[in-house]
Amino acid sequence: MKTKTLKKNKVNVVTLGCSKNIYDSEVLMGQLKANRIDVEHESDKEDAGIIIINTCGFIENAKQESIDTIIRYADAKKKGLIHKLYVTGCLSERYKPELERDIPEVDAYFGTRDLPRLLKTLKADYKHELIGERLLTTPNHFAYFKIAEGCDRPCSFCAIPLMRGKHISVPVEQLVEQAKTLAKNGTKELVLIAQDLTYYGLDLYKKRNLSELLKQLSDVEGIEWIRLHYAFPSGFPMDVLDVMREKKNICNYLDMPLQHISDSMLKSMRRGTTKQKTIDLVNSIRDKVPGITIRTTLISGYPGETQKDHEEMLEWVQNTRFDRLGIFAYSHEENTHAYLLKDDVHEDIKQKRSEAVMAVQQTISDELNQQKVGKEYKVLFDRKEGNYFIGRTESDSPEVDNEVLVNANSYIRIGDFAQVRITSAEPYDLYGEVITDH
Repeated sequence: MKTKTLKKNKVNVVTLGCSKNIYDSEVLMGQLKANRIDVEHESDKEDAGIIIINTCGFIENAKQESIDTIIRYADAKKKGLIHKLYVTGCLSERYKPELERDIPEVDAYFGTRDLPRLLKTLKADYKHELIGERLLTTPNHFAYFKIAEGCDRPCSFCAIPLMRGKHISVPVEQLVEQAKTLAKNGTKELVLIAQDLTYYGLDLYKKRNLSELLKQLSDVEGIEWIRLHYAFPSGFPMDVLDVMREKKNICNYLDMPLQHISDSMLKSMRRGTTKQKTIDLVNSIRDKVPGITIRTTLISGYPGETQKDHEEMLEWVQNTRFDRLGIFAYSHEENTHAYLLKDDVHEDIKQKRSEAVMAVQQTISDELNQQKVGKEYKVLFDRKEGNYFIGRTESDSPEVDNEVLVNANSYIRIGDFAQVRITSAEPYDLYGEVITDH
């Protein structure tokens, strides 16, 4: 068997989990590159002597995927296929002692805020002047843009505060500089992320300051779309919607995980809201920004969820007609408040309830998409796949939402916008043609 030539000091970064982890990997890679270390992201070449796995520890499936990945590379290290193996991110923040005991082949484990220590281990200096510099793993034209780290919310089911710590906002001026750097390098869309966008600024400015941040980011030349992810419903700053209405480059799009609608579930989940307040908030948002796309995430099978609670959620999803919706089966996470409750909904029932919600949503998505046939939309093209160029409208976030497919016979440049007329639709995809007379 022919063995590959290992480049002893080359680093391959493997990222698992959410967009926040992607952002962290990009910052790590930016620091390594500045230290003249050869680094790649999820390379297929298999020639890197050093592997860094950035793990997720959010729910059971994600934890299992992280553990399986660590074991796979630990086996590769035993066989001499890699020299060094390091693990960072949420899983190793949360379970470091257990991981050190069970997978000792890993050379070192690091937490979510251990970047300087990880760099030192790799004989690299942490360069303070590189704040905001990163190696994008996404196509150049869009970037995940983290405005805060950690979370102060007390949600009963969530382990994120255990892994990411308390909420810390990044100062406005620092974020504006980062946005300018990205724009200079060709980024046209910023996808704003945090554990909770709406809490932004409370620690630094003693007030919710997301609207001010949005005003300043929207003035950055070259940024054509700004998209908001992970807004919390309780205490939602309504002035954000005024800025969204005023500024053309802030997408009429809001990702707001609502988790449930039954009062008893919301109370047990410690969400700080009620069914009526949630309904009123969604209505107010839609009144203030007509045509806004609202994306939400729900949980099925939370401890104590009855058939009645589930049916209440189904009816609400049916009535509210969210543009985008995802649902997770509840995962019983140790050291969370909900862990004290009995995980009493059987896995099969959790799954069936999730599927029932998604079946309702699929019908809604199909109906909403059919209404788009014959209309024109501004589309940002992300990639070419087979016979299609694939892009997104203002209503669609990368990775998670609908896509627009245009026959590859058209002339389209990846990373460019084009006007597209929708010719047909499916529940989660639109098909269209580029309008050449624009």
